[in-house]
Amino acid sequence: MPELPEVEALVQDLRGRLVGRAISRVDLAAFSALKTFDPPLHALHGTLVDDVTRHGKFLDVDASGVHLVIHLARAGWIRWRDEVPALPARPNSKNPLAARVVIDDPDLDVQPGLDITEAGTRKGLAIYVVRDPQEVEGISRLGPDPLDDAFTIDVLRGILEAEGRKQIKGVLRMQSIVAGIGNAYSDEILHAARMSPFKPANSLEDDDLQTLYDAIRGTLGDAVRRASGLAASELKGEKKSNLAVHGRTGQKCPVCGDVVREVSFADSSLQYCPTCQTGGKPLADRRLSKLLK
Repeated sequence: MPELPEVEALVQDLRGRLVGRAISRVDLAAFSALKTFDPPLHALHGTLVDDVTRHGKFLDVDASGVHLVIHLARAGWIRWRDEVPALPARPNSKNPLAARVVIDDPDLDVQPGLDITEAGTRKGLAIYVVRDPQEVEGISRLGPDPLDDAFTIDVLRGILEAEGRKQIKGVLRMQSIVAGIGNAYSDEILHAARMSPFKPANSLEDDDLQTLYDAIRGTLGDAVRRASGLAASELKGEKKSNLAVHGRTGQKCPVCGDVVREVSFADSSLQYCPTCQTGGKPLADRRLSKLLK
């Protein structure tokens, strides 16, 4: 799933490609992806792109005051094409294409554009056409951005105290609490902080709080810096190659050499290093325990 660093890098890449250029048309290939009806999709036709920004994990293309907002969900992605087909995209259940944004460039003999795609059968990608990004419910209820200057250690302290005994892993992933952190980077942040994902949110002493705050800012900031300047096609590989524990079950921890372990849930999993994060003690994997009974 694209998270804050990847979406920020997409914003930077698309800002350079789109700002000042006109949207010729937007083809919708997966009708279920479009979540709004007013303004209509064709309100974007003929508009000029003024900016590309980010709200948490939402990507926002501002075109003459009409906003094309995209949430890539688990398996969505955006691909730049130097040339798109002349004929409009058509619905096709076997094609991962959800929508195509066609750019009108009078200096070119062909039309470039963006393909918005989603792999797999579990469709969650969402497209919104709105006059104000705050009209998108997911944006209006976002928590603070962890890379914003306003996200201070006191803000983090207030968040954790308010969440009581909830597990720190879940708190970091909740978009209404902190915007932009998902499953992968919450694993990476907690590994960098040498902290158990099951640690209660309100149990952190001042030293632990500072360590977690530094890990949030450092892990996300480093990922953004690594991804900055990369094309969209390079971002997934860059992310995967720099993960310390997430998605590395059974491999050696790059810090201590212990084996990275996993806890599975109904529709997701977390990865951690016992030596670095839990004093050498493996965490209970309830789903695995049930299988072994």
